[in-house]
Amino acid sequence: MPLNVWVLVAAQALAMCTAPFIVFIGSIQGRLLASAPEYATLPVGLVVVGTVLAIKPATWLMERVGRKRVMLLGTLSGVLAGLLGAYASWQASFPFLCLAAVIGGVGLAVVHQYRFAAMESVAPEMAGSAAARVLLGGLVAAWLGPEIAALGSGKSESFPFLYSWAGLALVQALALVILALGYRARAERVSETAVGDGRPLKEIVANPVVWAAVSAAAIGYAVMSFIMTATPLSMTEMAGHDLDDAKRVIQLHIMAMYLPSLISGWLTRVVGIPLMMSAGLLAYLGCILLAASGISFHHYLWALLLLGVGWNFLFVGGTTLLPQGYKQSERFRVQGLNDILVFTAQATAALSAGAVLASVGWASLLLVAVPLLALHSALMAVWLLRLRKASADQV
Repeated sequence: MPLNVWVLVAAQALAMCTAPFIVFIGSIQGRLLASAPEYATLPVGLVVVGTVLAIKPATWLMERVGRKRVMLLGTLSGVLAGLLGAYASWQASFPFLCLAAVIGGVGLAVVHQYRFAAMESVAPEMAGSAAARVLLGGLVAAWLGPEIAALGSGKSESFPFLYSWAGLALVQALALVILALGYRARAERVSETAVGDGRPLKEIVANPVVWAAVSAAAIGYAVMSFIMTATPLSMTEMAGHDLDDAKRVIQLHIMAMYLPSLISGWLTRVVGIPLMMSAGLLAYLGCILLAASGISFHHYLWALLLLGVGWNFLFVGGTTLLPQGYKQSERFRVQGLNDILVFTAQATAALSAGAVLASVGWASLLLVAVPLLALHSALMAVWLLRLRKASADQV
């Protein structure tokens, strides 16, 4: 792999820390600072809001000034989020905590573009492997983020979580240095083109391959987030497991999400994207059947392991497939649309999971995911039929 890819892996491992960091302490600190208990989880939700709102401006800027400058701005946003969070801790200010979460989400919107930058730094046949390598950085971030958050979480702290946020700012600054010194814009294999080139977006999205790619990532993310978000509550409140069991299941689930990246890029070349997506769907169905069949620790554990593997196969498959639906001059618009849909779907799923679980229970919540998987199957079928027809016409 070229140097750019490894630089992005290292930067992802650091810059992505914002997400698990805020997920881990956002609601805890929110409970300390909010005026009412119902606002405690607001900082966690605002991270996703910041991400969704920033995706379009981030890709718009990348199209005009290049990826590297915007990636540096993204890490600066992460530094600012850390400093604002530290200030919120010092002043015991809930509004500043919420602002820190939104700015952190802005930085994450840029981090999610790293995979496309990696794909554009390698030959087309290596694009899947490059995207998968970058996702491996998320495995480090999943461990490092909570560790940083724990720095200032002691009961004896005069200003709870102040050192945590300062640590996050330092890690984001390190990511900025890595990108500034290591990333080479001239190593990108895709040349910059004039703004406004390419087909209208309406014409681009008429291509079934675009919807097959977008649905793989968006539905994959939504189903994963929907089930994962509900799992700790289901385990502790409904199945009687202790918090340590739920923590272990989520930690192993996160490992299952990112570890397949060691081979998933290779699989896109060896078995092909359609079979890889199909394997992801089968893993999701296995997760649903296993989770619905019992509430023992091992039912939850193996279901969430399958959920992680299924997410990886669908997300890497969709990311690798997406470039087949656009020309070079159209890439920023399509990538931006893709990520808006992906993370809007993820936010909707995460925010609704608790209410659905409370309303209909664990088994029925799992069944809600089935129509989404059927929708992606249908979009895949339309794409493959169109592909087969195009191949037959050429013979």
